[in-house]
Amino acid sequence: MSTINRGRLFNASCIALTVTAMTFAIRAGILSQLGVEFKLTDTELGWVNAMAFLGFPIATMIGGPLYNAVGPRKIMWVAFITHLLGLIMTIFAGGFWTLLISTFFIGFANGSVEAACNPMIANMFEDNKTTMLNKFHVWFPGGIVIGALASALMTNLNLGWQPQIAIMLIPTLIYAWMIFGQEFPEEPESGSIDFQKLFPPIYLTIVGGLVLIAASDLTLQQWFPGEASTYVKFGLIVLVSGLIYRYFGLLYGVLALCMTLSATAELGTQQWVEKILGNSGAHPMLILAMITGLMAVGRYFGGPLIHKFKPIGVLFGSAIVATLGIGLMSVATGGMVYLAAILFAVGVMYFWPTMIGAAAEYTPQTGALGLSFIGGVGMFATSLWQPVIGGWLDTERAAAIASGLSEEAADLAAGQATLDNLAVFPAILIILFGICLLYTSPSPRDGLLS
Repeated sequence: MSTINRGRLFNASCIALTVTAMTFAIRAGILSQLGVEFKLTDTELGWVNAMAFLGFPIATMIGGPLYNAVGPRKIMWVAFITHLLGLIMTIFAGGFWTLLISTFFIGFANGSVEAACNPMIANMFEDNKTTMLNKFHVWFPGGIVIGALASALMTNLNLGWQPQIAIMLIPTLIYAWMIFGQEFPEEPESGSIDFQKLFPPIYLTIVGGLVLIAASDLTLQQWFPGEASTYVKFGLIVLVSGLIYRYFGLLYGVLALCMTLSATAELGTQQWVEKILGNSGAHPMLILAMITGLMAVGRYFGGPLIHKFKPIGVLFGSAIVATLGIGLMSVATGGMVYLAAILFAVGVMYFWPTMIGAAAEYTPQTGALGLSFIGGVGMFATSLWQPVIGGWLDTERAAAIASGLSEEAADLAAGQATLDNLAVFPAILIILFGICLLYTSPSPRDGLLS
């Protein structure tokens, strides 16, 4: 480890994560421009969003098990190549399908960054891994702030969506330069890779089932027209749920279900902020920057809170506040939107890291694979709900226009109705986390009460 430049690799990891976050923020900022230029409905824009959230977990679920076999160096170069390919393809996109493919590459690159950097940082800073991982993950909300402000500024300067995508090439090239020629920790010895050991059949079946579920509305309807596709989709969900229970256990399955809801409440709402709040009287990208800035601060200083109330207690309180925040945003206009957004930020700021922490503490037997998997499940669920959220916007807008509202008023009504629907996700979590509070031991490692 003495010949490894830990500071350079850590900084490169932070820049790579910043690129990941900027893709999220800038995509949220240019959705309307993409819709106008390529004549896309919000449902189609939802599918474009979905590809980013689909590519991410596929990369983490493949890259996680492969880490010890191929090492972080190769996974980081995969991240760079797919970032570069995805961004350039997006800039020169010609329509819906090009955007789908390019956004999938970007999502895969983002997942590869996570798959390589999390274990690499933990290995490099074994005596201080929690602190360094927290400092690393601050750059996700921090990168969203950078991307949101950059998108808002460039939009105000009447710069198109292509330059906004192009600016992300700069930090992408920087992190590639920083890892070039560097020695990485835990480089594997040469030899054959036992893929059967790395990817047990049941694990591959679960991942394959999740991919089919996430892409079901785009693929299954071509093979199973009408209601048949709904039945097939439901069957896949039952199959995957059963396999997760068989492979990881009951409590982990409950946490995975909660992760699908918390991730969608957090990331689904933020990804559509420009379309949902565009006519609310507040600046959507400033709202996004404020939310993620508060999240960064809250996560950085959240240790004592989690220690005092335990992970499930924090998640229960977060679900209550998130429900109130989304509910208030669904009726607020003007300056009140900022107040509602602050409440929303407080509600969701601990969702993602605390869900990962809860899985680690309450189900330690699932190991590193369990941690990668629960994050992947959250992203798969967010991918699944993206076209649904877009469909809500299309349907509610059409209904509002049919009732006689102007186009601008219809957009506001559609956004508020969609937020009403999104508030259901954390509301369900209040019940689920409340049950977990009753049936889990005060000591996380004791798991379920007998």
